[in-house]
Amino acid sequence: MIRLGLCCVFKNQPITFRRTTAKHQAKFKKPRRLENISALCRHNAESLRQALTWCHANGIGDFRINSQILPLKTHPDCGYHMADLPDAPAIVEAFQACGKFCKLHNIRTTFHPDQFILLSSPDREIVCRSINDLMYQAEVAEWVGADAINIHGGGGYGDKRAAQARLAREIDKLPDFVRSRLTFENDDRVFTPEDIYPVCRDMEIPLVYDVHHHRCLGDGNSIEKTTDLALKTWDREPLFHVSSPLNGWDSKNPTPHHDYLDPGDFPGYWRNLGKTMNLTIEIEAKAKEIAILKLKKDLSL
Repeated sequence: MIRLGLCCVFKNQPITFRRTTAKHQAKFKKPRRLENISALCRHNAESLRQALTWCHANGIGDFRINSQILPLKTHPDCGYHMADLPDAPAIVEAFQACGKFCKLHNIRTTFHPDQFILLSSPDREIVCRSINDLMYQAEVAEWVGADAINIHGGGGYGDKRAAQARLAREIDKLPDFVRSRLTFENDDRVFTPEDIYPVCRDMEIPLVYDVHHHRCLGDGNSIEKTTDLALKTWDREPLFHVSSPLNGWDSKNPTPHHDYLDPGDFPGYWRNLGKTMNLTIEIEAKAKEIAILKLKKDLSL
């Protein structure tokens, strides 16, 4: 079975996730600021429930949770612990209710922190900030039952092998509730699947194969071979990514995502695998739920 995944937000559905900025919240004294953030967190927990309900009603088996679901959680000036928020128990309970909904209806949830999560950085401050962010998202992941916090390998910093070694050292230090959910994805600038696979294999971290990135930054291996390598790293349902280029594959820059997915960009090998095993394929398209429903129809999934 192929489980299609919707990423983070909606295009047309009236389901919204609210954010804020540190600049705006700095206008308020701490008690008021915490009240503001608490209200945002409660809103986002309810929106997540609405998003999961929509997914269930439309046959979408996976939802990627926005990395700012708890706004400013790890910000150096406006960050907070859950216990600081006036409505903390109700907020946690609302997220846990989302987890129960997912379990009841077999919906998977994942996280994909932004590009500033850099465990391979030679700058210790950047690494510490990255770890703090991973710990926050793992905390929410525990509430909702998410089993993947997916990140990129980071920069090469002029020496990819040294960067990979730093990456492995930092993975080793992570607490189990983070590491047990951590996954790595090949990117379109530095680390090909062949680059990141040895780290995944040796550290027992699943490889999220992004076929669009692989098409942009190749390593000479076929989609079939790379898929099989990635599958070897998974001890649970594998997770892959697919998207289409905004300006076509022949453009100077094929990396930006299109509003929709060209069915021809969805690997036939994955469709065949879906007949014999369970796969989660997250659709990275700017038209969001419109794109995923169109693809579902195009591929008869």
